[in-house]
Amino acid sequence: MTPLTARRLNRATLARQLLLSREPLDVAEGLRRVFAVQAQEAASPYLALANRLSDFDPADLDAAFAARVVVKATLMRITLHAVHADDHAPLHAAMQPTLRGARLGDRRFTSHGLTAADADAALPTLLEFASQPRTSAECAELLGKPLWWALRTYAPLLHAPTGGPWSFASLPSFLAAPTPPTAAALDESARTLIRRYLRAFGPASAADVAQFALFPNSRTRARELLRSMAGSLQRMEGPDGTDLFDVPGAPLPAEDAPAPPRLMAMWDSTLLAYADRSRLVPAGYRPLIARRNGDVLPTLLVDGYVAGIWRPVEDGIEATAFQALPDSAWAGLADEARGVLRLVADRDPLVYRRYGHWWPVLPHAEVRLLPGA
Repeated sequence: MTPLTARRLNRATLARQLLLSREPLDVAEGLRRVFAVQAQEAASPYLALANRLSDFDPADLDAAFAARVVVKATLMRITLHAVHADDHAPLHAAMQPTLRGARLGDRRFTSHGLTAADADAALPTLLEFASQPRTSAECAELLGKPLWWALRTYAPLLHAPTGGPWSFASLPSFLAAPTPPTAAALDESARTLIRRYLRAFGPASAADVAQFALFPNSRTRARELLRSMAGSLQRMEGPDGTDLFDVPGAPLPAEDAPAPPRLMAMWDSTLLAYADRSRLVPAGYRPLIARRNGDVLPTLLVDGYVAGIWRPVEDGIEATAFQALPDSAWAGLADEARGVLRLVADRDPLVYRRYGHWWPVLPHAEVRLLPGA
């Protein structure tokens, strides 16, 4: 096998994540294609899809959330994601060991004398109660705080739209998933997750799969699952000799494919989907954009790689570059900034403002104001 270059892997990710060119897809199909977008911050799915879909209308995502065609739930890495509704049940099934383990073995649960059996016994009551949207306070009153603290993570619950500029307010409401838990084999659900991941983010290593999913005993589990899928996957070699896996026929463009600039959302999934994040993030920039408390800042993507950060300010977008950028890159970023400002103008013009305390502590080569007009 001829090893894939690092740059070709970068272009593969950009192509599959619709970041080489925006595609004319509706929001549900766009989300199916990119598989999952992180959604801790309610605005992020909107900005993520605006980067990927031509003629994106945020009202279409509002409607998709309201109709539950696109759903928001705790899934991979015990983190909120927006996914196509059809993907929720298999992903939730695949993540059950991780989601349960994150709570049922924690002393904040066990110190109350509760067991996993107690939580499981309360699950039907919770799901019946959550047949209509319920607040966290209402669920805690029903079950008691310790049981609710555990079940809110591993029960098949969706976040119900509560209004506000990005469909979800800061205090969530919960709704039972319309597809009830199934008895699907755990391994088959995990293999479904891996196939969907590789189609959207591959080629990838076992370590990358482990990072994305965060299975228990994650790397060992990922290697075992990939071995069981060997007959249906393509095997490749990475630039450092690492074994990579892929689904046959997935896009693998040339390394010189042009990559337009983008203003990426906070916690964009492409920045977090790999153990080796140098695929999109130069090594020296990783500690700058991923803060120790877990915040992953909104980034500038130039020629397919992170080159700085951005934030809305009163008069436009403040773009902070970590390196010198050519005039052509600044021109492309200015075009993108105008699109971002149109998106946020009537919803939340200073989106992400509560993370502004990071900016004074970050280095920069150049700061420019990219105006909206």
